[in-house]
Amino acid sequence: MGKEVKTNAMRILDKNKIPYEILNYECGEFIDGLHTAEATGAPVEQSFKTLVMQGKSRQYYVFVIPIADEVDLKAAARAVGEKSVEMIHVKDITAITGYVRGGCSPLGMKKQFPTIVHESAAAFDKIYISGGRIGTSITVNPDSLLAVVRGQYADVIRHE
Repeated sequence: MGKEVKTNAMRILDKNKIPYEILNYECGEFIDGLHTAEATGAPVEQSFKTLVMQGKSRQYYVFVIPIADEVDLKAAARAVGEKSVEMIHVKDITAITGYVRGGCSPLGMKKQFPTIVHESAAAFDKIYISGGRIGTSITVNPDSLLAVVRGQYADVIRHE
């Protein structure tokens, strides 16, 4: 087996001496978080997706939410002090973040944007997030993730 190719997300964790585990899975194209959890065997409730949004002020924000949930746009806007937020267009992901759809990690984007991690992550000793490349997930302690991205916990998911 060859040497693991590090992503920006992994290099940032290494630099900050934060332990993580790499889970690689076969995937030729974008698959959603539920399929990723299935492919890696990761518990769904501990698996999180990374969403990038833009506020009315034109500022970008990163939201890390459970894969089975949808973001509540009003709650997300409140959490970052904006009047409103909206998802960025898929075609803009790479230009804004440096990542491709399906490989977007809250760590190692072109710029560090204000980051909100859903409060449910705090209940776990580790969560599963994108490793910064399609086919790669990493596990990381959510408090350690927050410290590195200088983020905060908030409830930003839709409740039925």
